[in-house]
Amino acid sequence: MSGRALQTFSRMIWGRYLLTAGLQGCRCRLSCHLKRHYSFLPDDVKSLRAVVNPDISKIRNIGIMAHIDAGKTTTTERMLYYSGYTRALGDVDDGDTVTDFMAQERERGITIQSAAVTFDWKSHRINLIDTPGHVDFTLEVERALRVLDGAVAVFDASAGVEAQTLTVWRQAEKHHIPCVCFLNKMDKPAANFSIESIKQKLKANPVLLQIPVGSGKNFTGVVDLLTNQKLIWKLKSMRDDGRVFEIKALDQSDDPELLQVVGEARTALIEQVADLDDEFAELLLTNFSDNFDAVPSIKLQEAIRRVTLARKGVPVLCGSSLRNKGVQPLLDAITAYLPAPNERHHDLVRWYKDDLCALAFKVLHDKQRGPLVFLRIYSGTLKPQTAIHNINRNSTERMSRLLVPFADQHVEIPSMTAGNIALTVGLKQTVTGDTIVSSKAAAAAAARRAQNDSGAEKKGGEHANIILSGVEVPDPVFFCTIEPPSMAKQADLENALNCLQREDPSLKVRVDPDSGQTILCGMGELHIEIIHDRIRREYGIETHLGPLQVAYRETILNEVSTTDTLDRTVGERRHVVTVELAVRPVDITSVGGSCEITFTEKLEGQLLPGVKEAVENGVHSSYLQGKQFSVTAVTVNDSIINRRTTALFVWMQALRLAGGQVLEPVMSLEVTVGEEHLSSVLGDLAQRRGTVRDIQSRHDNKVLLATVPLAEMMGYSTILRTVTSGNATFSLELDAYEAMNPQEQNTLLKRMAGLL
Repeated sequence: MSGRALQTFSRMIWGRYLLTAGLQGCRCRLSCHLKRHYSFLPDDVKSLRAVVNPDISKIRNIGIMAHIDAGKTTTTERMLYYSGYTRALGDVDDGDTVTDFMAQERERGITIQSAAVTFDWKSHRINLIDTPGHVDFTLEVERALRVLDGAVAVFDASAGVEAQTLTVWRQAEKHHIPCVCFLNKMDKPAANFSIESIKQKLKANPVLLQIPVGSGKNFTGVVDLLTNQKLIWKLKSMRDDGRVFEIKALDQSDDPELLQVVGEARTALIEQVADLDDEFAELLLTNFSDNFDAVPSIKLQEAIRRVTLARKGVPVLCGSSLRNKGVQPLLDAITAYLPAPNERHHDLVRWYKDDLCALAFKVLHDKQRGPLVFLRIYSGTLKPQTAIHNINRNSTERMSRLLVPFADQHVEIPSMTAGNIALTVGLKQTVTGDTIVSSKAAAAAAARRAQNDSGAEKKGGEHANIILSGVEVPDPVFFCTIEPPSMAKQADLENALNCLQREDPSLKVRVDPDSGQTILCGMGELHIEIIHDRIRREYGIETHLGPLQVAYRETILNEVSTTDTLDRTVGERRHVVTVELAVRPVDITSVGGSCEITFTEKLEGQLLPGVKEAVENGVHSSYLQGKQFSVTAVTVNDSIINRRTTALFVWMQALRLAGGQVLEPVMSLEVTVGEEHLSSVLGDLAQRRGTVRDIQSRHDNKVLLATVPLAEMMGYSTILRTVTSGNATFSLELDAYEAMNPQEQNTLLKRMAGLL
């Protein structure tokens, strides 16, 4: 790190702390006149190294996840402000938030791509990633959760668990990530402090740590059930930043109803934790059998931490981020209950010992610096101006610079140790999901340790046991053609699409073999719209998009095998070719089903070219995406010029015998609408081949749950706005791929063939 950069970073750190001290921190008034500082003073900064590389036990890698509009970005903004990282409170509506820095995010008021920020809170380093809540950008949540150690699930207290909440919760469970729940928007008139939806819909075990004081406009604070203290925010105006709040122990002068609720809730908390943690139960029975309520709060906190890390329970807190209430206790809960990197077990990492092992989970393109690669470091130390080895690409690259990510602002640093999230410059070949190590020799040494420990033969290649699992990328559900304004811009468009694909693996680009057109495949209408807008703004290309089409899938109905023999005489030599082929269907109707085409063949280690083309073209139409079936055997004896033709003929014959079936994506739809407009929404849904699953009540509104084919949802937001006069909201989630009935399938195929 250069002397000038070091000086700049030091000034930034000290300036931030001096600013915080000048604002007198985030202090609280206690009845006993004690002051608690929720910020850092200059004495807390031991050295630049302590700031850059804190002890691993003090690091928290967390993500903020929720349904759209639950308040993720606003909560993140408050965390940054109270930690002293920002000077002013950012607002989503004003378009001045730190993590939503893209032009499209600020215009639409939504999060489109995940953004990483690093800040300190009470001697802890928090690496936070704010994730999108829209279903079109679910990959951003997936790759963030892949590298994080904990998560904060934010809920709209007036809505409870919503459609995308279920999706992100399942993603967190898949990666075994401990979570903390934050019931946000407690100031809303319809806010309901209920954890029943968490129990019923998420199948989780909520551990209630706070009780709200007041509700709706009268929401003023919370009661901490561990300490029996009341935290009250007495905001005098809308401009009050919520730094100062009052902490007061509950006494008999408080509202009797509140005292009763708190007493019952604390007793229930102690009993619940005792049921979940044997160590705490033994402590209660041994030392506090006469009075469970006398158990020290620190012992209760330690037990809740063990329960959270074991994923037996989920701590629940509440507040209102927009009104600046309850965020500081949430930060305390993050440091108290979510795991440090060394408390998460990654079996594969132990083979590397002290050598570098990191996972690339995100790539951004910077016009000046080129590709910026985000790495999660699992072991070893990362330093700039050093060579690293990419196991997935089997290539060695040189990393020129190492940065700490602060949303769209970055600070250069001299090194980064295990447990941290780093941003690197100079890795031109690395993509999302690649495993990065210090050298090829280090990878070989790790492979030997893995092999010696398992005592088994090598399987799946030299590095099969030492590659970190990558990021699962969902299949696209929409596609359309994209064309440059002129052929002179074709090369620029291809470069732009290559860069965007590297940034966003859920974006797929292919060239149609018949028309030669470039096909853009994405996760939804908004996803493709954002990509189109980015090409225009960031790369200066005014492209034209064709009509949006649904990416159907195709499978076969029966398992068949067929054989054909070709007997030809070429010149004076006779050639006999026998092709045997068997195909079987693969169950892919569920979203989590197989999405791979598996080939097993017995010739030259690769599939015959003719068979490969037939698979890519499918049974019915080259317009259908993602053909889903498995070739179980391909055997060819002899080799002549007509082998390709014979293989293709046998393949098509087998597919005809197997029968083809088109599968269409079906969406899970949730519409929140007033009762006066419910009949209009139901009538429109019936015209879209929708199936109503349930109609629930939520305060004064109705919540309509249904399944609808994705092809019928084009432009639904405009229609819904029209039939409800703008008084409805909806969310979509991919539910399954279902077989089309014969009439609909024939109509679809004729339309795709241009016959309709």
